[in-house]
Amino acid sequence: MRLTIDEYSKRFKMSKEMINSKLRAKKLDYIIEDSITYILVDDAILVSEPQEIRQTKTMTKVPSRPKTTVATVIALYQRENAQLKQKILQLEEKIDGLIDDKEQMLRDEMNKIEQLYNKKDEQLKNILELINAKMLQEQQERTVHEVETLENKAQKKEQNFDVVELKEYLKGLNIKSYQRKVIKRRFLSVYDNDIRVLQKDGKLYLDFSKYDYSDLLSY
Repeated sequence: MRLTIDEYSKRFKMSKEMINSKLRAKKLDYIIEDSITYILVDDAILVSEPQEIRQTKTMTKVPSRPKTTVATVIALYQRENAQLKQKILQLEEKIDGLIDDKEQMLRDEMNKIEQLYNKKDEQLKNILELINAKMLQEQQERTVHEVETLENKAQKKEQNFDVVELKEYLKGLNIKSYQRKVIKRRFLSVYDNDIRVLQKDGKLYLDFSKYDYSDLLSY
């Protein structure tokens, strides 16, 4: 009897690779017709499988899996739950560590900002103190200058209190206009020879602190 490679593989539970290997080693009889390889098999062999095939079946027999029980499933779930809990704890520890690191970074940053503001405040305080000191100094200098100016003016006024212009003096007298003109002509006639009459910028002045003008001022 002859079998194709596929038929031989199914009948004897042998892979095609093994069959081709045996064909190349000429361990199997075969013929080729119309490009199809036929393996020649004795009818007696078909009745009883060769010992090699039985051994191959025995060797390739898949071991039976142990029967899964409820206890096994529960134990598996418990083990997985324990592993998950452990992973959760590890993740929580990492998260806590990250949070602590972040908080520390924020505290450090806040400390840096606070130190910077304190430094800026100190610099601003020093600048304001310098400005206030300068303003106070300028104010004091201005006050001293004003006091000195007032004192100078007072001294000048004091010095010039008894020196008065003739025209202004005559205006202050309770006399008539023609009387003022008479007195003024009298001063004009003597101012070149009388040291009592002071002349400046075309105006006549009287110094009552030094001289008596009763004779010239009579009317």
